[in-house]
Amino acid sequence: MSKVSKRIFKDVVIIGAGAAGMMCALEAGKRGRSVILVDHARKLAEKIRISGGGRCNFTNRHTKAENFLSSNPHFCRSALARFTPQDFIALIEKHGIRYHEKKLGQLFCNDSSQQIIDMLRDECVAAGVDWQMPAQVKQIEYVPNNMAIQNAKQKFIITTEHTAIETGSLVIATGGLSIPQIGASAFGYQIANQFDIRVTPLHPALVGLIFSAEDFVGFKDISGVAIDAEVSCKGVSFRESVLFTHRGLSGPAILQISSYWQPGESIHVNLLPQQDAQQILFAHRHSATLLPNFLARYLPKRFVQVWCSVVLTQLSIVAQTINQYRDSELRQIADKLHDWPITPSGTVGYKKAEVTLGGIDTYELSSKTMESKRVQGLYFIGEVVDVTGHLGGFNFQWAWSSGHAAGQVV
Repeated sequence: MSKVSKRIFKDVVIIGAGAAGMMCALEAGKRGRSVILVDHARKLAEKIRISGGGRCNFTNRHTKAENFLSSNPHFCRSALARFTPQDFIALIEKHGIRYHEKKLGQLFCNDSSQQIIDMLRDECVAAGVDWQMPAQVKQIEYVPNNMAIQNAKQKFIITTEHTAIETGSLVIATGGLSIPQIGASAFGYQIANQFDIRVTPLHPALVGLIFSAEDFVGFKDISGVAIDAEVSCKGVSFRESVLFTHRGLSGPAILQISSYWQPGESIHVNLLPQQDAQQILFAHRHSATLLPNFLARYLPKRFVQVWCSVVLTQLSIVAQTINQYRDSELRQIADKLHDWPITPSGTVGYKKAEVTLGGIDTYELSSKTMESKRVQGLYFIGEVVDVTGHLGGFNFQWAWSSGHAAGQVV
C-alpha cells in the first residue's frame, strides 16, 4: 500500500456523499462535530441529479412505513417519524426551491434536481463539513476500546490515497448496486463483511421486466404502447401505467411490482381494473364486431390485436366476431382480461434499476441511531441498508430520515 501524506483527526467520517451522506454530515456538523465526507466520485450526488427526469422526486407527502420493503418491516418507523417529508419540505422552502406535486403525493423540483444538490452542499459548508473527493478508500482499520489507550473510545483509521483519517464514528452511506455507470459499487457490503455484519440477499428493484423470446412474440412490435392496468404479485397490487418495451414491460406499475417479484414467479395483469369484462362482453354478445376491434374501445388497438392473437391461441379459441363465441368462451376471455398471467424471465438488471433491494440486515442495526449492534461507532444509512421504498420519492425520504437519525448521534 502506498504511503499517505498526512494523518488527520475527525469526530465523524462519512463514506459516500450522496443524499443520505450529506444529510448526515450537515446534521452532525450543526451539532458542532468535526465531519469529513469521503467519496470516490468526481461529480457530487449524480444519483440525485439524474432522478425524476432531472427534477428529483425528493419526497412523498404520504410516506409511511408500509411504503417500504425490509426483512424487518418495522425498522424504518422510528427514523421516518423523527424526520418527516414536511421537515424536508421546510428545508427546501428555506432555500427558496420551488416544487410541485405531480401525483400520489410525489414532489418534484420545478426547475432542476441540481437545486437539491446545491442546497445540501451549501448546508454542509455552513455546518463546517470538510470534503475529500474524489478519494478511494484503501483500508479501514478498527481499534476496539479494550485495545486502545485506557479510558479511550474505539477508533477507526480510514486510509485513502491522500490521508489517514482517525475517527470515533464511521458512517457508511455508499448506496447500493443500482446504476453502476454513475459509480455504484458493492463497497458498503464489503465493509459489512469485513465486520461480520449480515447482508440480506440483493436484487435489482424498481426495474423493468424482460420475457423470453417465445413468450413475447408480437408484443416486441408494440414497443412504446402504454396501458393503464393493475399488476399483482404475491397479494400485492399496483394500479398505474404499464409500458411495452422491445424486451418486455416497464412503466410505474411494473417498476413497483418488480420489488416483489422473484425468478420463476408470474405476475398477473388486470387490463380492465375498473370494468366488468364479462358484463361488457355479454352485453354485446350479439355484435358482429371482431373481438380485437371491440376491445379497442377500451384498450390500445395495437395492443389488443396482439393480445387477442396470443391469448386466443393459448385458450384454443378460434378468432371470430363476438356473436360467434360460445358463452363459455366469452367467460374465458373475460377472465383473461382481468387476470392475464405472464412469467418474466428476468429483469433488465442493475444498470436500469432505480434502487437495490436488500442490504445491511436491519436486525444488525439500532432503528433509532443506525449504529451497528456489533461494532460500536459504525453506522449504516440510506440505500445500503435493507430498507427499499416504493416508487415515488420514498427512497429519497429514507435517505433523509436515516441520515438525520445518524447525524443526531455520531
